[in-house]
Amino acid sequence: MRTEQPKMIYLKDYQAPEYLIDETHLTFELFEDHSLVHAQLVMRRNPERGAGLPPLVLDGQQLELLSVTLADQELGADDYQLTENTLTLQPASASFTVDTSVRIHPETNTALEGLYKSGTMFCTQCEAEGFRKITYYLDRPDVMSKFTTTVVAEQHSYPVLLSNGNPIASGPGEDGRHWATWEDPFMKPAYLFALVAGDLWCVEDTFTTMTQRNVALRIYVEPENIDKCQHAMNSLKKSMRWDEEVYGREYDLDIFMIVAVNDFNMGAMENKGLNIFNSSAVLARAETATDAAHQRVEAIVAHEYFHNWSGNRVTCRDWFQLSLKEGFTVFRDAGFSSDMNSATVKRIQDVAYLRTHQFAEDAGPMAHAVRPDSFIEISNFYTLTVYEKGSEVVGMIHTLLGAEGFRKGSDLYFERHDGQAVTCDDFVKAMEDANGVDLTQFKRWYSQAGTPRLAVSESYDAAANTYSLTFRQSCPETPDKVEKLPFVIPVELGLLDSKGNEIALRLSGEASAQGTSRVISVTEAEQTFTFVDIAEHPLPSLLRGFSAPVKLSFPYNRDQLMFLMQHDSDGFNRWDAGQQLSVQVLQELIAQHQKGESLALDPRLISALKTVLSDESLDQAMVAEMLSLPSEAYLTEISEVADVEAIHNAREFARKQLADNLFEALWLRYQANRDLSRHTPYVAEAEHFARRALQNIALSYLMLSGKPEVLAASLEQFETSDNMTERLTALAVLVNSPFEEQKALALASFAEHFKDNPLVMDQWFSVQAGSTLPGGLERVKALMQHKAFNIKNPNKVRALVGAFAGQNLINFHAADGSGYRFLADLVIELNGFNPQIASRQLAPLTRWRKYDSARQALMKGELERILASGQLSSDVYEVVSKSLA
Repeated sequence: MRTEQPKMIYLKDYQAPEYLIDETHLTFELFEDHSLVHAQLVMRRNPERGAGLPPLVLDGQQLELLSVTLADQELGADDYQLTENTLTLQPASASFTVDTSVRIHPETNTALEGLYKSGTMFCTQCEAEGFRKITYYLDRPDVMSKFTTTVVAEQHSYPVLLSNGNPIASGPGEDGRHWATWEDPFMKPAYLFALVAGDLWCVEDTFTTMTQRNVALRIYVEPENIDKCQHAMNSLKKSMRWDEEVYGREYDLDIFMIVAVNDFNMGAMENKGLNIFNSSAVLARAETATDAAHQRVEAIVAHEYFHNWSGNRVTCRDWFQLSLKEGFTVFRDAGFSSDMNSATVKRIQDVAYLRTHQFAEDAGPMAHAVRPDSFIEISNFYTLTVYEKGSEVVGMIHTLLGAEGFRKGSDLYFERHDGQAVTCDDFVKAMEDANGVDLTQFKRWYSQAGTPRLAVSESYDAAANTYSLTFRQSCPETPDKVEKLPFVIPVELGLLDSKGNEIALRLSGEASAQGTSRVISVTEAEQTFTFVDIAEHPLPSLLRGFSAPVKLSFPYNRDQLMFLMQHDSDGFNRWDAGQQLSVQVLQELIAQHQKGESLALDPRLISALKTVLSDESLDQAMVAEMLSLPSEAYLTEISEVADVEAIHNAREFARKQLADNLFEALWLRYQANRDLSRHTPYVAEAEHFARRALQNIALSYLMLSGKPEVLAASLEQFETSDNMTERLTALAVLVNSPFEEQKALALASFAEHFKDNPLVMDQWFSVQAGSTLPGGLERVKALMQHKAFNIKNPNKVRALVGAFAGQNLINFHAADGSGYRFLADLVIELNGFNPQIASRQLAPLTRWRKYDSARQALMKGELERILASGQLSSDVYEVVSKSLA
């Protein structure tokens, strides 16, 4: 058991580094049973830290020190201090060089941090603090250096040798080895360092920038994946052009490279000029990747490319500022995806994910501000709060300033801080200075944790023709802080008359109306806005486009929600009205189940969805989203105490009732779209995504009828489709059906066909792990014995265990606690070789306070068992200890 508590790190304790590294020269000698790293650091005293020559403390972990030279003098063991995590030297002058040689073991590195092997390939992952596992260094983001890297390896096994920047030299070596040298002309912190060596093929293309520079584009993959790169290449070129047009940002090196890696803890990494991707985030072909996977690849390629400016050219001063680069870049990639596809559907999907998962994070033991005050392990703070909520914070600045004002602010930010490591305050200051505004109060979004609640009430004065909306904001207590000061909450809204027409909006005191949709800023704990010249009692459309990440409450009745579904001009709010209607109906069913009453579905939900389904003028992707009931995870999140069985049974009952009552309309839509699919080649574009989305959700409803014609349609789609989107959906509906024989044959056929494709087999695992039919845990345990499963591969763990614990709530939360024991056992095992993945699997257990007392006791008991299991990594210790606090 842990005998000493890991050290807490605080933002308030930040100090600039004592020394700086102007140049970093690295030589890697790669062998099968070890690697040698030779580093020369050209250093100087940081003038910001004053006079004197304090000791130089370099970070290092799991390194075997072979030699160290300071200012050209080789040091003996008595001339330096070496600990498990540091190498301390005493400089004699303000400018000097440090040379070290170390031995490391990438071939046994299962944590996938630093330099490691994925299959036969050497690769790196240095964010956040992986570089210290490569060589002794000042491994912090505010130490920026120019890197020159030489890689030496056996030529036959590793013909491709890559690093950051531009290639400047290469040649043969001795004994069948060869070398290549790369130079990055831009200053960067160590976390952006990258190296790859392997037997790789590449797809090549070029891009001509807005100043007519030609950039070479290369995507490197293992030979068997060479036919799955074109979508990523197309996405890269679209991203480069979009960033020029929307943000004025041009790429700055002669070459841009992406490498696909099978073993990777994250999605992708934006290393300067050499992006290293989880293969799941770059490989996409119609036969092996779903529409969602194609869209994910497009978004992640864009995200990592956009980091070239929002993260690389301008980086973080310290890791507390992580959202400076991640929140801003998520906002940028969301804008790109909106422009490439349906903006409304993109917003719907992002908000649904935020409400279900990030709001749950805000309400749990790991709640933290967008810029946290403290952490034990930075890897635990690559969170939805930093990324998704951070993006929403940037989005609110965009809403407040407008597109033109935001662009002025981003231009100033990039110009002012190019080549620097800065803070969230610097980003906000650029927005303020470019627009002449004061965002002091707004910055509370960066420092206060939790999801604000915005309660809205109305008052209509028929005699005065005035309509008032009163907003009351509050924010629940979170582990870091009880009292919260008022936020700045931008609320975009409109008012509808009884015919569904938009009303011109003029606030009391204004000379004229300001359009029919506008943004108001709620800045006080309670604040009233009065609109004048309102001829009848209107219906408000609030928080259009989800203009702020808050929990909004307004006493809409079901008829009013149906009215908004039909008439609201804001597409997001039309969907949201449908979701609110569905929530009210489902909560009524949950209450009926808890009372032991017969379940009865409100016919207004059936009527509303029938109208949506029959409206052929609507975007088919929008129809598909509106047909999707709120998930069990979201219903859990909005429950005071989540009743697992009642939520599951109520939602399944509603789905069956909708399937029965809408069968004809669903069947017509399904057949029409499926017929188009049969006669139309696969295209990874928005219109085609939309058609398949509606087709597939229709099939998932239709299968609930159990009718033979639907079974036949599912089998036909499974057996004859030319794309993974349709085939996988057909497999999923079969897996969740009562047709055991057909299900078994389909699973066996799919596995045999795709047994040599790891990413497709991940989908095969997930479909089965997510099945809510009885026996879920036993199925997962059996699948862990399958030859395609490997617990040391993060993608496999996420696909099987993550899908089961995070999505299959009725089976994971079995009343006997078996799901909890299973997950705790897995976390204990993972902790021994990949602490990052272990800590990320813990999330379902951390929400133990959300459930009934019996489940609380079981979940808490498993957390206590993990804590007592032995020497825990700091990653797992932090999550478990905070969950039990």
